[in-house]
Amino acid sequence: MTGKALCIGALSIMLVGAACSTQPQPDAAKPPSPEALLQAIPAADLAQVDRIHDMKTWRNPYLIVRPDGVVLLDAADSAEIKLKPDELLPALAALPASNWPLGRVVAATQDGASASERDGAALRRIKGIVGGELRGAQVAIKWVPSA
Repeated sequence: MTGKALCIGALSIMLVGAACSTQPQPDAAKPPSPEALLQAIPAADLAQVDRIHDMKTWRNPYLIVRPDGVVLLDAADSAEIKLKPDELLPALAALPASNWPLGRVVAATQDGASASERDGAALRRIKGIVGGELRGAQVAIKWVPSA
């Protein structure tokens, strides 16, 4: 074989090797979805949940649906975290396991302070979105009357 043929052969091998190494790798490093993280929380014991009538004893996440979004009450920090509906599942998934003593269930209410027809329509829309997101993630909802 001539020197030129050896160079062409070596170059061909390098190009084939480079082409093989540039193929996309599987999504092994992709973080789990919020839904998958929430599935790690045990399912709620709905019989135990139904026995709770005084919401002062509620220790799981608590949501307030408002015409402009949803508020997550963080009982551990006594904080109100205002979220857009699409931010709800990631926020719930980020909570520590200790925030879910009753299993995969949230209490939710709607803000009853608004009386306009437009706010009422927005409230129903947000409530539907929140309910759909939670059901899709298999998170039970205990709807409670607004105060």
